[in-house]
Amino acid sequence: MSMSETFRALHRAGRPLLLPCAWDHASAAALAAQGFAAVGTTSLGVAAAAGLADATGAARERTLELGRRLARLPVPVSVDIEGGFADDPAEVAAFAAELAAAGVAGVNIEDGRPDGTLADPARQAERITAVKEAAPALFVNARTDTHWLAAEPTAAAALRRARRYLAAGADGVFVPGLADEDGIRALVGELDAPLNVLFTPGRHTCERLAGLGVRRISLGSLLFRAALGRAVELAVRIADPAAGAPEVPDYGRARALAAFWD
Repeated sequence: MSMSETFRALHRAGRPLLLPCAWDHASAAALAAQGFAAVGTTSLGVAAAAGLADATGAARERTLELGRRLARLPVPVSVDIEGGFADDPAEVAAFAAELAAAGVAGVNIEDGRPDGTLADPARQAERITAVKEAAPALFVNARTDTHWLAAEPTAAAALRRARRYLAAGADGVFVPGLADEDGIRALVGELDAPLNVLFTPGRHTCERLAGLGVRRISLGSLLFRAALGRAVELAVRIADPAAGAPEVPDYGRARALAAFWD
């Protein structure tokens, strides 16, 4: 069975894929060595670790290089390619095909844009179709940012886009920011494809999400941000054992690190 086939089979009802997201080779290798069935990447972590802004396309070459390296791991790897690193569907497809040729099992492609708007769904569907035509075996997880950007934070809006993307050839749908159980349950009931949600600490459990019918649970940038927080905390505690523990940086603070010296 190929890595793509193995990855596809991991999206099971009742036993969802918990996908931890790495930001470099060491973090991915450590997660694979720990026994996780598959590993993803976090675009925030990849970009911020290189001093680049997330979701702007700046991390294209970093993402491609990392994807090629991680494809050598003994588990399936899914790469977050932001919005595809291009507007032209052919260019997006060419990028995805390079990852597939290296052995990457899946990609995550989002419809959110750096200015906080959502891509035209018809145009986004064209990108998805182009990717599937260029790399048919690649598991395309179509992310819609209706809730993440609070652009159209309703189940109905997410469902419209999800159906459009699935019709274009996507294999699964990701709705980060969708956290309420009624909304999750509604989408699961309407979609004939795996629903991926972003794990929310303190609100979600894997067991509960499995019960709602979710088939993929992503950790997003959580591990990267936790690693940053722990490293700073350790340094602070060594310098001053009585010091309080700094908070784990949220998405905005972690993203701002890329512009720290600008």
